[in-house]
Amino acid sequence: MSDKLTILLIEDDPFLSSVLQLKLEKENFEVIRASDGEEALNLLLQQGVKPDLVLLDLILPKKNGFEVLETIRQEPTLEKLPVIIISNLGQPSDIERGKSLGVIDYFVKARLSIDELVNKVKEDVATNK
Repeated sequence: MSDKLTILLIEDDPFLSSVLQLKLEKENFEVIRASDGEEALNLLLQQGVKPDLVLLDLILPKKNGFEVLETIRQEPTLEKLPVIIISNLGQPSDIERGKSLGVIDYFVKARLSIDELVNKVKEDVATNK
């Protein structure tokens, strides 16, 4: 059994997904990637993946991030799962919707610092352990 904490990274941009995975693995996290909303929900609901934290893009193929988040929040075994949004949707209404669905942080990709995000993940996982 691994002592590594697991991050479910739900991101359809292969470059950003790869960079985030490398950075997180360097910090000793196990990273499971999903490239669309349906794949993410399949991992969580059918395959029983139990991450310590989810990094969630909002603009995704098949099911968008808000649909994924709403499904997570309705599932008793997942409703308290810590989620950080990383998205190009930076309008106050999007951020407010994310916060109302219980996300612990919201990063806008245009202003994203990978190091800042990784530090936030480490901080949030420690807090929610």
